[in-house]
Amino acid sequence: MVTPPVQPGRPATALPVQRAAPKPAERAVARLRGAADTAPGRLRLASVVLAVLVLAFGALTAWQVSSRATAAGQVFSHSEPLSQDAAEIYRSLADADTTAAGGFLLAGDAPQAVRDRYQNDLTTAGRLLTEAAARTGPSSGAQRWVTQLNQDLPQYAGLVETARANDRQGLPLGGAYLRYASNTMQDTMLPAAQQLVDVESRQLDADYADARSFPWAAAGLGVVTLAGLIRCQLLLRRRTNRVFNLGLLGATASVLAALVWLTSGTVSGSADLSASRSHGALPLRALDQARTEALQSRAAENLDLVARGATDSYTKRWATVTALLAGPPTVDGKSRTKGGMLDQARAGAPGEAGADLTQAKAQFAVWDTWHRTAAASNDAGDYNTALTDTIGSTGSNGTGTNSSDSAFNAMDQQLAKAAVVEQAAFRSAAQGVDGSLGILAAGAALLAALATAGVLVGLGRRLAEYR
Repeated sequence: MVTPPVQPGRPATALPVQRAAPKPAERAVARLRGAADTAPGRLRLASVVLAVLVLAFGALTAWQVSSRATAAGQVFSHSEPLSQDAAEIYRSLADADTTAAGGFLLAGDAPQAVRDRYQNDLTTAGRLLTEAAARTGPSSGAQRWVTQLNQDLPQYAGLVETARANDRQGLPLGGAYLRYASNTMQDTMLPAAQQLVDVESRQLDADYADARSFPWAAAGLGVVTLAGLIRCQLLLRRRTNRVFNLGLLGATASVLAALVWLTSGTVSGSADLSASRSHGALPLRALDQARTEALQSRAAENLDLVARGATDSYTKRWATVTALLAGPPTVDGKSRTKGGMLDQARAGAPGEAGADLTQAKAQFAVWDTWHRTAAASNDAGDYNTALTDTIGSTGSNGTGTNSSDSAFNAMDQQLAKAAVVEQAAFRSAAQGVDGSLGILAAGAALLAALATAGVLVGLGRRLAEYR
């Protein structure tokens, strides 16, 4: 291109600069700015912003409350039952070990009730393990321990039957097989069962935390939305001199109602769940632990007689476990200090359960006295007297009278009664929380829809005045 020559005495003229065409996004922003400079444009922008805020508040509230309702439902129908089933698996296994040792001491005189109790323990443990396997996923931490216990249970039962068969033939190997079976239970199966209890307890705690958490994000967005609605009405009043806008007033009332319902509903649900935890789940957890420790003490007591002095491990186990159960003995060796599992279980027990646990502690004192009497006879070489003091004169119901066995069974019955009360307290407090939260989620969504309609109608009428 040839540049035209510049004539002498005339200034050179600059060539026009060609600007690039604005992009679509820039044109859209420019149009929005232009619209916002007019009263109708500002009303339309306010309608969009407020409608988006109200809908976002309703959606976030519905989502957060629904997740908490799901967690509350998990607590009531899944986590707590699985946690309690895990504790019952542990208790059934410990009771089977205790009953097997007691039945072995009775030898051929063992009544049918003792054999039935042992078999029922194994059946209960097997059934609950099958149910746990069906209700936990392959990736669950509980699945590993359920699988291990399902494999170990028939092996343990086989060892006990071998011990019984040898004992019926008068072979001394019977006691050795029973001790081996008990060692399998104590060293392998019960630790695995405790791991299962711990996994399910952690899951229950996590579901409780999810269900009881306050939906701060939804509440915060609700406050912002409410502030936006109020500010919009104040601005309209200044510019139009009109006191009320029925559409915006209805929207404000709907958002305010949703906020109040959200706060009161979640606080009420959290209070119910807290009550179910403090008066049901936690005391029941402590009580389950006390029951299993009592069973292990009883098993150690029986197996010490089965061993006939071959080892002092069962005597040491009795001392260790009972110190955990009822506190260590005082200087006189007779009474027990406070601070054991029985006292901890009684501290948080609701209503009648506290009275049952008080009686259980009293029965433990009787049991402890009988145990010391039997141990003294055994140490003096009087095995038959020690055996009588431990298992008593066993009747057809399988319970020894005036013995360590009768005191233990009386204590266990009181513990079982307390467990029923605490389970009922949990269910009474936790039942229906998920349903209430579910209604709250649906109600918040409905109120948000009504508020959105109020915003559109209220500002739509003001827009109509400019047409």
